[in-house]
Amino acid sequence: MKLINYIVKLCVLTLAIVIIACKTEKKKTGENEFSTNENSLLGQNPPGSTPIPFAPGMVTTSGWEYGGVFTPDMNEFYFLREVGVDSTKKQEFVVYKCEGDKWEKTVISSRQGQPFVAPDGKTMHLGKRYMNRRSNGEWSGVKSLGTPFDSLRIMRLTASSKGTYFFDEFKEDITGDIRYSRIIEGKYEEPKLLNNKINTGKSFHPFIAPDESYIIFDSYRENGFGDSDIYISFRQKDNTWGEPVNLGSKINTQAWEASASVTPDGKYLFFNRNVGPEEDRNVDIFWVDAQFIEKLNPED
Repeated sequence: MKLINYIVKLCVLTLAIVIIACKTEKKKTGENEFSTNENSLLGQNPPGSTPIPFAPGMVTTSGWEYGGVFTPDMNEFYFLREVGVDSTKKQEFVVYKCEGDKWEKTVISSRQGQPFVAPDGKTMHLGKRYMNRRSNGEWSGVKSLGTPFDSLRIMRLTASSKGTYFFDEFKEDITGDIRYSRIIEGKYEEPKLLNNKINTGKSFHPFIAPDESYIIFDSYRENGFGDSDIYISFRQKDNTWGEPVNLGSKINTQAWEASASVTPDGKYLFFNRNVGPEEDRNVDIFWVDAQFIEKLNPED
């Protein structure tokens, strides 16, 4: 009898452990929670305070890779890459999806614009075009934002949790500025320029924080490290944008750095850097721990 009771208790204990483990494993990702899959981030070891190439051999190669972004659940990674040689070169739109315990790569199409996934995960922005997430998890076809954006040459458009757009306008003379457009009475207002602290005529590729507390962009400035550098401007208490702060010598070099963004979980900064001679177009996607960002805020 004692042996039977012992076996019963052991079975109950084992069952309890299994149930707890399952609940932990299947815990749903909430609005401010993200995947804890140990195979997340394409299986890469997280970076420290020094930027490193992202996913060598999978994403980063000796060629041109650009504009990498995760979806809010961190289970999909989108980027652009160049394939082919000489006259056969073309740019592709690529995604890695986490399927079970593996990341599967798919070439979606030719380049459709620089990707950015809205904070709610329901819209994929591609400059002045976009795709919607369908109920089956797939993306719709590419659509146009229409007015008042269709007359602008937008390279990168990002959106805050409020739905406000922040985007650049590239001009034929290789100049450009950053604009924003809010939703007013259900429609997007006519785009407005950010202040001249941010806009110098050579400011591009904005990333707006989901809560609009800061904006990251790249710019050519006299106080920079050489080529294009990445800067951050924090929203002030009076709701204006503060003086842009250079992200520093670990991020910016004499080379071209541009098109930075922070991952949806707030942990990592992704950006692009030209690591070879300009004519070689060897642009790579780098990432770094993002904890340093708040320390740059002069009001802290």
